[in-house]
Amino acid sequence: MKERIIGRVKRVNGPVLIVKDIKDAMMMEMVNVGEQRLVGEVVKLYDGLATVQVYEDATALKPGDNVYGTGMSLSVELGPGLIGTIYDGIQRPLEHLMEASGAFMARGLSFDAIDHAKLWHFTPSLKIGDTVKAGSILGVVAETNMIEHRIMVSPHITEGVIASIAGEGGYTVEQTIATIARGDGTQVEVSMMQRWPIRVGRPVADRRPLSVPLITGLRVIDTLFPIAKGGTVAIPGGFGTGKTMTQHSIAQWCDADLIVYIGCGERGNEMTDVLREFPQLIDPRTGHSLMERTILIANTSNMPVSAREASIYTGITMAEYYRDQGYHVAIMADSTSRWAEALRELSGRMEEMPAEEGFPAYLPTRIAQFYERAGLMQNLNGTTGSVSVIGAVSPPGGDFSEPVTQHTRRFVRCFWGLDRQLASARHYPAISWLDSYSEYLVDVANWWQERSDGSWHESRERIMDLLQREVRLQQIVKLVGPDALPDTQNFILEICSLFKAAFLQQNAFDEVDRYCPPEKQVKMLNAILAYWQRGSEAIAKGVPMVKIRRLKAVQEMARMRLSVPNDELEQIDRIQLRLERSIDQIGGIYEH
Repeated sequence: MKERIIGRVKRVNGPVLIVKDIKDAMMMEMVNVGEQRLVGEVVKLYDGLATVQVYEDATALKPGDNVYGTGMSLSVELGPGLIGTIYDGIQRPLEHLMEASGAFMARGLSFDAIDHAKLWHFTPSLKIGDTVKAGSILGVVAETNMIEHRIMVSPHITEGVIASIAGEGGYTVEQTIATIARGDGTQVEVSMMQRWPIRVGRPVADRRPLSVPLITGLRVIDTLFPIAKGGTVAIPGGFGTGKTMTQHSIAQWCDADLIVYIGCGERGNEMTDVLREFPQLIDPRTGHSLMERTILIANTSNMPVSAREASIYTGITMAEYYRDQGYHVAIMADSTSRWAEALRELSGRMEEMPAEEGFPAYLPTRIAQFYERAGLMQNLNGTTGSVSVIGAVSPPGGDFSEPVTQHTRRFVRCFWGLDRQLASARHYPAISWLDSYSEYLVDVANWWQERSDGSWHESRERIMDLLQREVRLQQIVKLVGPDALPDTQNFILEICSLFKAAFLQQNAFDEVDRYCPPEKQVKMLNAILAYWQRGSEAIAKGVPMVKIRRLKAVQEMARMRLSVPNDELEQIDRIQLRLERSIDQIGGIYEH
């Protein structure tokens, strides 16, 4: 990377610089500012001047300092060694920064994003003379116990023939492992490392329709408001409603191959908890550390605001790289509101015309560009991979009508609204079944129907209808009390109360309840609906509701989320059978 002087600082306005005497500069070019070589990016060019945003603390920069161009866009290094690493917003490894400067990052420090000296055991999968194209897999490297890293031809190389390829053995990410002869007679050397600009999506062959749900193990999500692999979802909620905890649970238990967790502008103590807990979490599928399939990006609220703006692009570019290898990747962005606030601050310093609540007029465009990079893709090498984006939104005061929440709703197809009252009542997860919705129901219906003997869609519709009816009945109860309702309507309140406690609520610290497989979810839902069906029939025959709710089998049903192990689901069938027999027995007495 050859540096050249492209101009000199004219004015310093926090992280935003005006640069004069511009020579040979490009839009979105990565630059180094001053003798400390602070990393920055050209965001505007006009009349011999340029606007540069610096991704580090700009203290002590002054007019006259040189600005050095690099000739390339702000990019990330992609190759073996990304997984298990903790980065800042511009892909600098935090562990190396801490070793060099202590608890607080010194300015101008620069380290390789991945270890350039480590040897990786490369196993070729092609031979000399094979034809390759962009995305072709040259060989594999065992990056972790869980992830086989597939070394690909760069998307910049359209087509060619392998002139040479390294044999099986240990190589660094910079060593040449293959030489490709192109049609024009030139040869290109390929290493295990690629560089890719963070603001440009990686190319794919085709976008595929979504059809398979991302299973999270949370019943309120999987059963009521599912997200498909390759989908997008927003989790809005005020302070303390459980956005971060919900994302942690999804990160640990969802069936994605890889997790990219982006802490974007969050409080330092909250990110500290993430950095301490994630390495200690055990992946339930393998028994190994969760970090063996996780990449962490930590950009706390006291870090430079411009790096916060870049952090989500850094994260999604790394996610796309693993998607290109055929993996299903889930991104946790916590939170996009802090990212939008960074946009607002930088826009203000660049003296751009503000829109609603001071946010820049291009806020909806930026949000759309970010979520558009999710999807289920047919990759250039023929594999299929996906990027699912789960973005937390932190509306001030829990106001869902503020701009970031409203614009995000336009571009996502799933919405898990967190409710303050549920959180205060210690109902976890505090996802409101009234404010939330999912547009992936039709997409994933066939998958669920196959695993529920065709009952999932109808059962979900029935329970959602009961929850809506309960809202109207609760309004009557507040006015006249529950005693004014007949047993037929009081039984709706009883069923919904049981459903909330026995199904929607989960204990994240319970060995059984913290994860619920799809098969168990279906059986639990069908058992509760069977209770509703048989109980309604008995009440119609004159059986008092109090007689039904006192049945021992009803109490067993209320505890089944905790008492029934995930590999002994036949117990739920037995509970349902005992309940039906008990209700039929009482009904028979009242018939005679």
